[in-house]
Amino acid sequence: MSTSSPEAVKKLLENMQTDLRSLSMECKKKFPPVKEAAESGIVKIKTIAARNTDILAALKENSSEVVQPFLMGCGTKEPKITQLCLAAIQRLMSHEVVSEAAAGNIINMLWQLMENGLEELKLLQTVLVLLTTNTVVHDEVLSKAIVLCFRLHFTKDNITNNTAAATVRQVVTVVFERMVAEDECFKGMADEPPPVQGNSNRRSVSTLRPSAKDAYMLFQDLCQLVNADAPYWLVGMTEMTRTFGLELLESVLNDFPGVFLQHQEFSFLLKERVCPLVIKLFSPNIKFRQGSSGGSAASPAPVEKPYFPICMRLLRVVSVLIKHFYSLLVTECEIFLSLLVKFLDGEKPQWLRAVAVESVHRLCVQPHLLRSFCQSYDMKQHSTKVFRDIVNALGSFIQSLFIVPSAGNPASINPPTGGSGSTAQTAAQGGPGSAGVSGGLTTQAAFEYRGTWIPLVTVNVQGSAKATYLEMLDKVEPPSIPEGYAMSVAFSALLDLVRGITCMIERELAAEEEAAALRDGSLDTPQEPLVHQVWEEMVNACWCGLLAALSLLLDASTDETATENILKAELTMASLCGRLGLVTPRDAFITAICKASLPPHYALTVLSSNAANLSNKSYSIQGQSVQIISPSSESHQQVVAVGQPLTVQPQGTVVLTAKNIQCMRTLLNLSHCHGAVLGTSWQLVLATLQHLVWILGLKPGVGGVLKPGRAVEGPSTVLTTAVMTDLPVIANILSRLFESSQYLDDVSLHHLINALCSLSMEAMEMAYGNNKEPSLFAVAKLLETGLVNMDRIEILWRPLTAHLLEKVCQHPNARMREWGAEAVTSLIKAGLSYKHEPPLSQNQRLQLLLLNPLKELSNVLHADIRHKQLECVLQILQSQGDSLGPGWPLVLGVIGAIRNDQGESLIRTAFQCLQLVVTDFLPTMPCTCLQIVVDVAGSFGLQNQELNISLTSIGLLWNISDYFFQRGEAITEELEQEEALLQKQAQEKGEPLNRPFHPAPPFDCLWLCLYAKLGELCVDPRPAVRKSAGQTLFSTVNAHGTLLQQPTWHIVVWKVLFHLLDCVRKSSTTADKEKIESGGGNILIHHSRDTAEKQWAETWVLTLAGVARIFNTRRYPLQQLGDFFKAWEVLLDHIQSAALSKNNEVSLAALKSFQEILQIVTPVKDADSVKPDPLAAMGVPPVLVDGPLGAGRPLQRSDSLAERLAQRYMNSAQFAAPTPLPPPGEELDDSALWWSAWNTWYRTGTECTRPPPPGADKPSFIPSQPFLTALVQIFPALYAHVKGGFSMEDLRKLGVILHGAVSVPISSDASPFILPSYTEAVLTSMQEAVLTALDVLQKAICVGPETLQVMYPAIFEQLLLFVEFSCKPPQYGKLETKHVANAKYNQAEWVALNYVPFAERSLEVVVDLYQKTACHKAVINEKVLQNIIKTLRMPLGLKYSCPAESTWKLAVSSLLKVLSIGLPVARQHASSGKFDTMWPELACAFEDFLFTKSTPPDNLSIQEFQKNEAIDVEVVQLISTEILPFANFIPKDFVGQIMAMLNKGSIHSQSSSFTEAEIDIRMREDFSKVCFETLLQFSFSNKASTPQEGYISRMALSVLLQRAQDVLRRYVEDERLSGRCPLPRQQVTEIIFVLKAVSTLMDSLKKTQPENVDGNTWAQVIALYPTLVECITCSSSEVSSALKEALGPFKDFMQPPVSKVQNGES
Repeated sequence: MSTSSPEAVKKLLENMQTDLRSLSMECKKKFPPVKEAAESGIVKIKTIAARNTDILAALKENSSEVVQPFLMGCGTKEPKITQLCLAAIQRLMSHEVVSEAAAGNIINMLWQLMENGLEELKLLQTVLVLLTTNTVVHDEVLSKAIVLCFRLHFTKDNITNNTAAATVRQVVTVVFERMVAEDECFKGMADEPPPVQGNSNRRSVSTLRPSAKDAYMLFQDLCQLVNADAPYWLVGMTEMTRTFGLELLESVLNDFPGVFLQHQEFSFLLKERVCPLVIKLFSPNIKFRQGSSGGSAASPAPVEKPYFPICMRLLRVVSVLIKHFYSLLVTECEIFLSLLVKFLDGEKPQWLRAVAVESVHRLCVQPHLLRSFCQSYDMKQHSTKVFRDIVNALGSFIQSLFIVPSAGNPASINPPTGGSGSTAQTAAQGGPGSAGVSGGLTTQAAFEYRGTWIPLVTVNVQGSAKATYLEMLDKVEPPSIPEGYAMSVAFSALLDLVRGITCMIERELAAEEEAAALRDGSLDTPQEPLVHQVWEEMVNACWCGLLAALSLLLDASTDETATENILKAELTMASLCGRLGLVTPRDAFITAICKASLPPHYALTVLSSNAANLSNKSYSIQGQSVQIISPSSESHQQVVAVGQPLTVQPQGTVVLTAKNIQCMRTLLNLSHCHGAVLGTSWQLVLATLQHLVWILGLKPGVGGVLKPGRAVEGPSTVLTTAVMTDLPVIANILSRLFESSQYLDDVSLHHLINALCSLSMEAMEMAYGNNKEPSLFAVAKLLETGLVNMDRIEILWRPLTAHLLEKVCQHPNARMREWGAEAVTSLIKAGLSYKHEPPLSQNQRLQLLLLNPLKELSNVLHADIRHKQLECVLQILQSQGDSLGPGWPLVLGVIGAIRNDQGESLIRTAFQCLQLVVTDFLPTMPCTCLQIVVDVAGSFGLQNQELNISLTSIGLLWNISDYFFQRGEAITEELEQEEALLQKQAQEKGEPLNRPFHPAPPFDCLWLCLYAKLGELCVDPRPAVRKSAGQTLFSTVNAHGTLLQQPTWHIVVWKVLFHLLDCVRKSSTTADKEKIESGGGNILIHHSRDTAEKQWAETWVLTLAGVARIFNTRRYPLQQLGDFFKAWEVLLDHIQSAALSKNNEVSLAALKSFQEILQIVTPVKDADSVKPDPLAAMGVPPVLVDGPLGAGRPLQRSDSLAERLAQRYMNSAQFAAPTPLPPPGEELDDSALWWSAWNTWYRTGTECTRPPPPGADKPSFIPSQPFLTALVQIFPALYAHVKGGFSMEDLRKLGVILHGAVSVPISSDASPFILPSYTEAVLTSMQEAVLTALDVLQKAICVGPETLQVMYPAIFEQLLLFVEFSCKPPQYGKLETKHVANAKYNQAEWVALNYVPFAERSLEVVVDLYQKTACHKAVINEKVLQNIIKTLRMPLGLKYSCPAESTWKLAVSSLLKVLSIGLPVARQHASSGKFDTMWPELACAFEDFLFTKSTPPDNLSIQEFQKNEAIDVEVVQLISTEILPFANFIPKDFVGQIMAMLNKGSIHSQSSSFTEAEIDIRMREDFSKVCFETLLQFSFSNKASTPQEGYISRMALSVLLQRAQDVLRRYVEDERLSGRCPLPRQQVTEIIFVLKAVSTLMDSLKKTQPENVDGNTWAQVIALYPTLVECITCSSSEVSSALKEALGPFKDFMQPPVSKVQNGES
């Protein structure tokens, strides 16, 4: 019921009347005046009630009168009356019916009561009611009321004191509440009070409204009182305590901050009074240091000791000031905060530190306040870094608790029995003594560091700073602080600080991001950078201190929850720094977590280098240095795992504790949830995870996922069951961590990849040099990351693959490499099979990007990597082969990137890929790649690891060429489109089109590339490859050459064929002549191939033959090339150099090729006979049909393709129109070609038959017989082509070569194969060839024109040279040759041929030829007959000394034949004198033969001798039939010589000297006889027509007789002298001959007409008689018988003498 309701008023009136009645009753006796007053009061009340409607107002107006009786009652000082009156007054007050005046009176009355010490509690109650129910009390009245309460507070009575204290508090509150209410009333009204001007007088409060004024005065005096100064307004104060004053100040400040903030006067008070006061009161605490108050005599006046109650209250005031008035008191707060920081100092008393920590905690739960500090101080240039100092102070405070204090609480040194610091085990169960009791209890949460054990007390709920000691307002002595309390508060403060700051900043960040999203990227509001600055400054200021403290606590923590909280704080800080982009602090927090995850002292470079950066930042707080403490090793933790370290430094095993695992989970959590802000610190995180994973023995499996696996080094990893259950979870989180990389933005993803790369680099560094198993964590995770981010693979592909390729795959450690390759290939395969948008077929760039690393792998030298690469290629071909499109060049590049050092298994794998491509994919790939396929196949041919692959690849090239052939048109079309495109691009760039073999059409280029590749293979070092390639090359050129355009042939000839020949020639001439022992393995090499030189020879042979064949078969199209003649010359040059090569095989083959090109058919007039051409028959010129594939080609393929292609190029302007065929009937003029061939032949011949120079000891090379044979055999074919212009000079050249060829000896080891056994007289094939050559020539001359016949003599000359060989084998330089008969093989290096058969055959040819040509003018003019005779002289002269007996016999018969033909001719031309020189020659020939100087061999049988004699006789008969009868046509000298010869023959005279040991003892009696007869026949022939002739015969006869006389005489002499000794055999023989001759002469004389015999002759004959008679005495029977015969005929002379006259007449 409200006090103003009618019922209440009625009640009030009744109560008042009752009170007054009671008062009157009480005072009736003792205090009549009071009684009267009471009664009149009753009347007054009734009157008021009757008269007024608003009774209360009326009452208030008259309140002074109404109250008066009660005041008087109080004045009686009677307790009962006083109580009654006070109660009545209170009732009036509560109904607010007291006026200002009445109130003043009441207060005065109360003051008197107070001074008398009466009813103290009632007084207080009355004052309270008076002040709280209404606002009538002001100014001095109010101040008096307040003073009254204060006075009561200091009475002796405790209850009064406390009540008074409470009343004072309430009154003070009321005063301020009134002011607040007053402000509310005036809020809407205008003019605010003017601002305070300057430092105005304290009392100048005129501007304030009444209530405000009261409040102001009150507050000002409270300050005065605390400061122990006299109050201005509270007059009458007698005493006051500081503690109470501070409490009041605090409550006002705390409860009415608005007042101070809105009114400048109050603000002024705060600044001018409160702050200086606080600072002054703090001074003892500041100066005091624990332990300094020793008070030694020397020290100055002792320092005032800190006083707990005041200090604590001051801190509370400071807390309020800071909390509410920070904005007003910036500078002052800076001082307060600095003081606060100082109070945490270790030298201050424990209680002071505890209270200070509580105060700091209060600040820490107000993040916005902290932010203001940061803005006001830390961000100002010359200001104290207050916020930083607070955090650092907390940090150093915590550190100082662990550093055992020198004095103070000893309990902090030894841990309580709850946990013993000695061993980790007992710590877990409690001390040994208390085991029974505390066995069931959990260990108390605590921190332990280096032997200092500090329990963790539960201080408060997180986020609120509920202090303990700051609330101990009743304590006067400093309380004892329980152990661990300060630590616990500081710990909470740290956590709250972190939580507050991070929450605040993150909220604001989130709001900002939302706003940005709403604005949708429109311009940022300008204040944002500033806000960010503040956040960054806050973090920068606090992170060092926080990190130092948290790291230490984390290290010291033994409680899982505490650890969790610390880790959470570090994690949120790291994440916040990351979001704000503060790299250093972020990395520092992450490093701390990382270090905590690893075993102590675990050397990890990333972390230590980072920590080094931090420890340089050790900072000082108020001169005290704070180090960032690194984790200690003795944290007593449960060991949960033992494993191998990944680093090199700690040897042996390392230990992981439960805390390590807890930290690891935080780390995983951090990277999982905050991956986006980690940036570069991914490196730290991942490095740590890698080491942990290693220690825990997790190994990567398929796709890079880690699985728990046994370590390779054996059972070094020991895991407790606790961890075993955790491992799968950890492995799973790890995988999820990388899976979640798909949600990171691109930049963060790059950071992650970079970190993994650098981690991998480290792992690789470690894996160098030692054979420890490498850590594959990074590689595995790179793979995993790549696989989950396949949708945006482009952005990470390059860094990812670059690292894997350049670093991992090149690593010397095989396991490392293997994983690198695994990762690359898996990524490529995944990339190609991933369903990209747009698909790869439309996104060529991406496809090439994905395939590129595959190509890059080729640069790695390690075989295992290349194996992986090629397996990958095989898989790609099998799965994506059809859709590779533009990726083909890359894939082919990979297949072809083989090198010889790669080992055969690798090459085999690559080759498998190639075979797959050639068999299955040629039609699906772009035609532009065909050239690459050719190159790749070629490179497999060139590799030298596996011969079979080389050979198979050549087969592939053949298959490829077939493919080209079958799909020619399609390929041509596609290539031409491509060509047009390229042409266009090239023109735009203004460059020429760069393509091999440009400007041949692209399809031809394809062929050319194929040919060029085969050409390279033809000069491979391995003979088998060369052979196979050569055969393939020439087969393809021959088989598919028709497809080539005319001008392309030019390139084929010059760039392919001749180039190849050059290379082969060069290699062959420089090849090694060392013997190759065996062909690898157990292959035996045939002796004809056992040196590199011989093997190259085979190649040269093959190549030369191939090229020659092409020239042969393609002569017609080739001839249309402008420089065919030049090509022909080059070919001949090659043939020549091959022919002159020192290798028999090559030289022989060269000649075969020469023969082949000589058989080329020159197109002749009847061209139609080569290829019937119906069109030509109809009169259409063939050029229109055949184009460049003309009629003269022997190998014309009539496949439509060639013709279609030809047609195509006929119309295209790419090439000039090919030269048309010559019209039928015109023969191409080839003579130049043939003459060129003749010159080559001549050069070859001269070069190879030239004998070695005299100086050379050993001939460098002597051509073989087969070679020479072939060389000579070429001539007939060649001659057929050149006969038209063959001149004498050419014939001479031919002669030189033939002669040279015949002169060449044979090496002794070849002779058994070439030479027949000596006895068989057979020609060698070479000699046959020589004769054939001459025969061809001779036949040609025979049918040729007159002009040719002048060559006959030359041919004779040549043949006669050969004839001479029978007796005088030709010399080959100065070379020693042995005659074959006496060459025991191998003794002589060289064996001369048996030239006899050859010479004899030559002789036969000469005779034949002479028989045909004897009458030719040339033959006569050139004295051929004389030459023949001259040549025959030699064998005739040597006779028995001839190498072969047959020789001289043949010579004789030949001479006879020749003379039988030649002599008539000679006689016929006798007058011309052309034969004059012949006669002496002939005479000599006869002489040499008939009277040879050689003796017949001993073993000559009688029959043989007689046969030989018969030959001699034949010669003499020739003389008698062919020569002597025609003596008148014959020179006289010649006849004389003949006669002399016959004369000589007729008596076989012996030389008279004994010295000549002549062996021939057989008498040629028949011969002598024939000679004599002939001589005599001609001597006495009646045919003698000329006296001259007669003279000759007479002369001959007289000579003969003279000689007989001499011999006989000498014989008689000797016979006489010799006595008994028989005469020498020769002399006896001679005498017998003479006697026989005499008898023959006698016979002749008888037969002759007497008139034919000269008188002288008779005289001489008769003169012989006496001598003959003298001989009768001889002793020899033979002589006697001969003598008998000689003497017999003389009987015819025995006639009687006739008369002289008769005689004279006759």
